[in-house]
Amino acid sequence: MAAPTQLRAAALAADDSGIAISLTFSAKVAYRVSTARKPARIALTLQHARGVAGLVLPGPQGPVTGVTAQPQSNGDLRLTIFLARSLPAHVNWESSGKSAPTLIMRLASAQAATPHAVPALHAPRESGRDIVIAVDAGHGGEDPGATGHAGVHEKDVVLAIARALARRINSEPGMRAVLTRDRDEFLTLRDRIRRARQAKADLFVSIHADSVVNSTVSGSSVYVLSERGATNEAARRLADLENAADLMGGVSLADKGNRLASVLLDLSQQWNISASMAAAQNVISALQGVGLVRKGQVQQAGFVVLKSPDIPSMLVETAYISNPAEERRLRNPAQQAALADAIFTGLRSYFTGNPPAGTRFALAHGPHPPSELAGTGPAPGA
Repeated sequence: MAAPTQLRAAALAADDSGIAISLTFSAKVAYRVSTARKPARIALTLQHARGVAGLVLPGPQGPVTGVTAQPQSNGDLRLTIFLARSLPAHVNWESSGKSAPTLIMRLASAQAATPHAVPALHAPRESGRDIVIAVDAGHGGEDPGATGHAGVHEKDVVLAIARALARRINSEPGMRAVLTRDRDEFLTLRDRIRRARQAKADLFVSIHADSVVNSTVSGSSVYVLSERGATNEAARRLADLENAADLMGGVSLADKGNRLASVLLDLSQQWNISASMAAAQNVISALQGVGLVRKGQVQQAGFVVLKSPDIPSMLVETAYISNPAEERRLRNPAQQAALADAIFTGLRSYFTGNPPAGTRFALAHGPHPPSELAGTGPAPGA
């Protein structure tokens, strides 16, 4: 009979998004997952496996109150993760070319189980601070963006809309806007993200005006980062250890190994996309009151400007500058203000239901505690 697969290492990492437990093996094993409520726990049964001599299991952290490993009479190994409350779990093998296979179990925190903005690093958190929104006017300087049939440049109309949106945000008690650019200047896409992070933004919204060959196409659409774009960005950040040093939620990656740092980035980006999606859907609903929305559901793409792992981000295509009628509307100050007001309405609606901790909105609208969540069913096998 073949020797059992060895469980060589077990580690646990926690942040505001949840818990990640990484298990490193000598080879991939089949597994099954089961959950129970009293006490709350998740059992991970590993077929024909054994822990190496001296294996150290993670101690209590966050909602995890303990981890045990028990050999079974049939040769399996059962890991039990005891929890302070029931939490959903997702288990999968890390997609890596490394020789040591690693199984990752992700447990969403109860607080993160509903879409919410990843908290920015503000101090003190109980200060009643304003919600900070980074408003990004696309293109600029030597990059005019798209140009309409009448010669209107995208960079000019989106700057006007961004300024109108910033004024509307600043007029709302408890909210404050930061423009990534307030003049006709060229910024790299990474510079736009950097300015938003420097401002400790709770949300990033980039304003654009789309262009296509078919000049009859019209309407608005809203994009958030795709899962593939998030995966590519995590790989890029991990390749640049200085860039991956920290997340705005206060979680340092500098003292983590690459595998745990990768898990933490993945957790942050998963919930970041979820929060972005929820905020973007509110904006689409508000834009429907202004005019035609070309795509009524949030779209996902790998736009670089959306790739901050810790700031919920969206890109709003306000209209098609390639459509002559929409080009005229885009250069109209009244239409610019209407678009800005609709975007603001969507943002305000989102933050009313999801106020970041320590903000005036949170104090005004009160907490929204999620109900306790049951654990998930069995995860896919190896």
